[in-house]
Amino acid sequence: MPKKRILVAPLNWGLGHATRCIPIIHALILENFEPVIASDGDALNLLRKEFPSLEAHELPEYNISYSKKVAFFKLKLLLQAPKIIRVIKEEKERTRGFVETQNISGIISDNRWGVRHQNIPSIFITHQLNVLSGSSTLFSSKIQQKLIAKFTECWVPDFEDLPNLSGKMGHLEKKSFPVKYIGPISRFTKMQLPIKYRYAILLSGPEPQRGILEKILLEEFKNSTFPVIFIRGVLENKSKKEIIGKLSIYNFLHGKDLEEALNSSETIICRSGYTSVMDLAKLEKKAFLIPTPGQAEQEYLAEKLYKKGFVGSCAQNKFTFKKLDDLKNTTCLRFNFLTSSFSLVFSLFQGK
Repeated sequence: MPKKRILVAPLNWGLGHATRCIPIIHALILENFEPVIASDGDALNLLRKEFPSLEAHELPEYNISYSKKVAFFKLKLLLQAPKIIRVIKEEKERTRGFVETQNISGIISDNRWGVRHQNIPSIFITHQLNVLSGSSTLFSSKIQQKLIAKFTECWVPDFEDLPNLSGKMGHLEKKSFPVKYIGPISRFTKMQLPIKYRYAILLSGPEPQRGILEKILLEEFKNSTFPVIFIRGVLENKSKKEIIGKLSIYNFLHGKDLEEALNSSETIICRSGYTSVMDLAKLEKKAFLIPTPGQAEQEYLAEKLYKKGFVGSCAQNKFTFKKLDDLKNTTCLRFNFLTSSFSLVFSLFQGK
């Protein structure tokens, strides 16, 4: 029997959506499915590097741009709403073409609202059943839930009960559509390696804020007296390394190289995106989280984990090297992860 082909389509909005699809793609292969990748930009480039033998297709770009000033963050996103709606329509057309010409039997869409098809099982992956957006949270959450309801099922990479990672974002009092909690997922494995670096700085996310944080951290760490690995999160054709004092600076690392770098670091400094939080929990590393300014989701996660004493954290414009003293009072984030196969999760594609 030919393998069933499953379209896996993560959103290109930072790299978190793509990286958390990596263990799902591996699981599909182990369960004898044939994954087909679809995305755009850096997310597509990353998955092509991770899975060079898999078929990959390009989807239309959302190409969301962010304001440098937090005060204009929501306004700038709102002004781009017509473009987002247009891209969703284009995604639906492109997906229809894939199903008709590429023999697709199922769809796993990580936050791409238009990647679905009424005639085959279509899964929407998100940790945001509620979309936190300040005063407009109720409105943005209702829109999200209405769009999710168009899919066959919604998978939340978290636990349904306490303790959990996503808190109020990933949990509803009443559900009007099928929700399956698949547990936290991470592309990484915890390894027992000698510590080479005091800090691993792992940058990610959209511009201009990624670049702004890079400048802040380079300034604060340029005179470091202990080894630091600085991963800029800029995907280019080749990985490049630069040494500045005790800093080992890479434009990007992926796969085993990144996994080993993080495992051989004492503490990780990164954004507080949900995928990063799941990775930190899997690696059981001390962490300092710097949320992207204006992103209520990241601010909520950082504050939630900071108040529980799991991580150090501060606003981007407040960061100084001295802030890392807060790490003395933290414990690492630990969670049990899925160890069984995805057989039950993927049974939807088998018609079981």
